[in-house]
Amino acid sequence: MAGLEPRVEYLESFRCPLGGLAAGKPRVLCHGAEIFVSTGSEFVYVYDQEGRLLTAVYRFPGQVWHLELWAPRRLLYVLCAQKGIYCLSLDQASRSVNQGDGDDRGSEDGQPPCAAVPVHPDACLLPDDTLCTFTVVDDMLVTLAQGPARWKVQLSDCPCPGEDARPRGQIGEVELSTSSPLAGAPGEPTAPHILPVLCCVSPPGSSALQGRTRGSRGCLLEQALFGLLFGVDASLLESPVILCGLPDGQLCCVVLKTLVTSRLSPGDPKALVKILHHLEEPVVFIGALKTESLAEDAEDTHPDCLVALGHGGRILAIKASWDEAGTLVPELREYQLPGPVLCAACGGGGRVYHSTPSELCVADLARGRASDRGPGGLPSLLCPAGLGICSVVTLSVSCEVPEGGARLLALSARGRLMTCSLDLSSEMPCPTRAAVADTGQKIKELLSGIGTVSERVSSLKKAVDQRNKALTCLNEAMNVSCVLLASREGPRPISCTTTTAWSRLQPQDMLTATCRLENNSGLSLDRGWALCVQVLTSTPASDTDVAGSATTYTIPVDRLGPGDRREVTLPLGPGEDGALDLPLTVSCALHYSLREVVGGALAPSESFKDPFLDECPPDVLPEQDGICLPLSKHTVDMLQCLRFPGLATPHTQPSGLLGPVSDSVDTFLGSLGPRSEPAGPASLRAKFLPPSVATIRVSAELLRAALGDSHTGTSLGCATLQWLLAENTALDVVRSRRLSSVQGVAPDGTDLHLTIREVAVTHLCTAGPMQTVEIQVESSSLASLCSAHHAVIGRLQRMVVEQAAQSSSPPDLRVQYLRQIHINHETLLREVQALRDRLCTEDEASSCGTAERLLQVYAQLRSPSLLLL
Repeated sequence: MAGLEPRVEYLESFRCPLGGLAAGKPRVLCHGAEIFVSTGSEFVYVYDQEGRLLTAVYRFPGQVWHLELWAPRRLLYVLCAQKGIYCLSLDQASRSVNQGDGDDRGSEDGQPPCAAVPVHPDACLLPDDTLCTFTVVDDMLVTLAQGPARWKVQLSDCPCPGEDARPRGQIGEVELSTSSPLAGAPGEPTAPHILPVLCCVSPPGSSALQGRTRGSRGCLLEQALFGLLFGVDASLLESPVILCGLPDGQLCCVVLKTLVTSRLSPGDPKALVKILHHLEEPVVFIGALKTESLAEDAEDTHPDCLVALGHGGRILAIKASWDEAGTLVPELREYQLPGPVLCAACGGGGRVYHSTPSELCVADLARGRASDRGPGGLPSLLCPAGLGICSVVTLSVSCEVPEGGARLLALSARGRLMTCSLDLSSEMPCPTRAAVADTGQKIKELLSGIGTVSERVSSLKKAVDQRNKALTCLNEAMNVSCVLLASREGPRPISCTTTTAWSRLQPQDMLTATCRLENNSGLSLDRGWALCVQVLTSTPASDTDVAGSATTYTIPVDRLGPGDRREVTLPLGPGEDGALDLPLTVSCALHYSLREVVGGALAPSESFKDPFLDECPPDVLPEQDGICLPLSKHTVDMLQCLRFPGLATPHTQPSGLLGPVSDSVDTFLGSLGPRSEPAGPASLRAKFLPPSVATIRVSAELLRAALGDSHTGTSLGCATLQWLLAENTALDVVRSRRLSSVQGVAPDGTDLHLTIREVAVTHLCTAGPMQTVEIQVESSSLASLCSAHHAVIGRLQRMVVEQAAQSSSPPDLRVQYLRQIHINHETLLREVQALRDRLCTEDEASSCGTAERLLQVYAQLRSPSLLLL
């Protein structure tokens, strides 16, 4: 490393902005003792190395982006941002400087060190605000312009000395394909963040690069590599080739002589452009160098390797090599250098110099020929060495020291112009193949360890996030539970109401229950909550040993915010057999699934196993995998399921609410004439036996107290019927017509008659007759009669319980009369038991009389003389 320690000498300091010079715009050119410096501002400085002084300062109309010096004519070509290309004759300009024809005006970078000579606008050789870079090839000017969607390579003539300064016209133009849209709106291009790069490559013997100065973009390439890259036509024509490095990473080439003849013989423009490679990052440098050592009889001493360097540090090296079959092929190899790259330059001995914000480095492409080179001759690994100089924004290799050293000309970000002398006679440190393999293995192990740790960190972070979410959900569930458990009496903040209705959406009439869940609290029901609705049927009357069936529906509550509501409609029956076992109980509850919310947070991940989970048993959750919060219980009985087709009018009858659906086949057969009636027991009973009747008597005083003001303006009988049918869909019709008697249809299709009348009971009270209300249920179907009788009794029982605490003492009753009624009822019950026992032992012929007597006793029991007080 001792041989790589540079000897730095500072030549001059230039004014720079507060944040320092930006990379990409500053330029340094060296020609003899003169150094041309541009810092990216509108000034171009000329520095004399022998006299160690600044000899001239030129002020241009805009920021200077690029410099080219044509030495034979002493012409300086300058590209100004959004202005164009200016041509300055150094001989005439020096005379102007000697005559003191300058001004002392400063710029945004501060005052120049000496008087600045303004460049006249007439010096503009090619006015174009879209130009981004250019290069001079012989007597032609090659420019790269930024179009609305594509880059354009344009070729123009340069004026000869003594001629008009304007170019004689455009020779050719071709568009380059771009993989990404350029910045700026159509017609108003914006300056790219990183400028493109142009480089002229010529075959040996070409005169296109004569007069090139150090720092100019141009190089010669050995014949073999030139022919492999650009084709036989370019080799035979000995045509210079323009290499274009674009900000999107493309490396393209255009053969100049084909571009010149393209206007004379037009063809496919795409055939003029060839894409050599794609670096996938902005190209910042293109150059060539010599990697093979020179033999004594070597004829081709020109560079044999083409390099392109990207902004991120990716470098491409292309060299001609022999494959296994003995064929000459181009070898392309990519390396990765430290980045971001600010500037770069190619030197002798196969060395590439590149600068990063932290250090100026050198990489040797000619090292390790015996051990570290691949089959094609390029090294398999590049090991850049640091030179201990940082923040170099532009770089130029001025000359080679005869003893094997190098001299670099650099401009730092602080505006300091310096020379760096390197002694390259000692060997640069380069690891052997074994050391490289060992280092690579260690790097793989480190990367594997980093990947394992990163994966574990990601898994742990995911687990922590899951547990935090689970804790948040549990906190919300706890708040909802507390709100519901604290409001058992009165209106609940989260409620569920159930209503029933008949629907004709099915092939047969279907009784449906609509459960409406309302959230009137300030909490939200999110993931994990579900509405559970259980429908419990009653025990069938035909088989008392069989328990009623229960069906549970679970409906997930995705999100129910404050003030939201959600409705769920469920079928209740009848079933496939057409039977509807009443009463039905519809229970609604909120269920919170702990396994859904907490189970995922407690389960170990596939990629790691948390030590905390080793201490917790897998069945950490309770056996009941959720929390159940009851909301409501609703009983559906016969009075809610009755339909009243006789009350409907043609204009007001809702579909499926007041009457059952008549089958279309039965309607058609009925229209043909009389047909035989079905011979089932129910139809025979309805045809030949009188309808069954059940009667309940209630004290009128008890009903008035229970109904309150609801019977005001109507009779007590009408009010009682409206109270019984309060949950039926026909209530509005009954209320509007003030009915005290109505005939409806049960779910099985049989008729059922409800009659409410006021009667006086004379034998019960000692004070005289007592006003009562008699509720009479009449139906030809015993099942429908029992269901309706059960529904009426249930409502009266609840009413009596509610009024028992606040009503006064009952009136004086005749106790002996009550005892006689009780004795008569016990006698009837004993007779019922005896008749049922006889039915089990008698044959079919003798059981008819027993059954008939049993029906008569049941009728007496359903019409008692007792009164509800």
